[in-house]
Amino acid sequence: MIHAGKFILTWSFGLFLFVFIGMGNFSCRSAKKITTAISKKDTVEIKTDTIKAVEDLHADSLKYIHQLYSHIQSGTIDCRTFSAKLKVHYESSDGKDYEFNAFIRLQKDKIIWISINALLGFEAFRAVITPDSVKVLNKLDKVYQLRSVGYLQNISHLPFDFQTLQSIVLGNPIYLDSNILYYRKDMQGISILSIGPIFRNYLTLNNDLSLKRSKLDDVNPLQTRSCDITYGDYEKADTAFFSTYRKIVISEKARLDVELSFKNIRFNENLDFPFSIPKNYKRN
Repeated sequence: MIHAGKFILTWSFGLFLFVFIGMGNFSCRSAKKITTAISKKDTVEIKTDTIKAVEDLHADSLKYIHQLYSHIQSGTIDCRTFSAKLKVHYESSDGKDYEFNAFIRLQKDKIIWISINALLGFEAFRAVITPDSVKVLNKLDKVYQLRSVGYLQNISHLPFDFQTLQSIVLGNPIYLDSNILYYRKDMQGISILSIGPIFRNYLTLNNDLSLKRSKLDDVNPLQTRSCDITYGDYEKADTAFFSTYRKIVISEKARLDVELSFKNIRFNENLDFPFSIPKNYKRN
């Protein structure tokens, strides 16, 4: 049996307990460093035309980074509503292995509605998340939970809010800061490293600039959270280019592997978000 709170943690909050402790050790030999420092001693020894070439390269790199960041931002999915069917599979390091189907509905900036089916196809859980609250019905045990949005942060141990969860559902980048220190371009695509106030994000893009992989880790070296998110199986849905497959590997003190497969994707349809608490349910 899946505990309601643990379920929410597994497929949504747990999607991004953050990433790749070894980030600081990844190779940047072919990457371009954006911050270029020239000492006074160097300027004496380097010819004027060489300095000019370095300055031009620096300016070109900054311009490219700005254009790349703007393109990523403008390419994020922006919709009025979203709905889909999900197949969820996850394994944890303590031997738990679950696979189940879920249905999700979203109204931009207002509500995320989730329905979970048990093995025989009947509804086992229903959850509603808003910018300031979390509500969960456990139909197996006939109990319900009512929490503030701070519940998300308590479970995930992250500066987590509704907007971040909404981005995860839609497949948009999370914790991508405009402070981009490195980029690397090759036949496989483009990799960039951005550093924000809390997380590093080592983001890999396909050649068409769609998301391919995201690795995040804490700026604070004392933290041990890590996460690796892979995006794949893109499909055109309405006007959006949507990643229908996600693989998330999460580790801190334990490891959790999550796979999400989306089907029946719909954008901008009229949706309802039913949620009522039966009188015989007890509050947990």
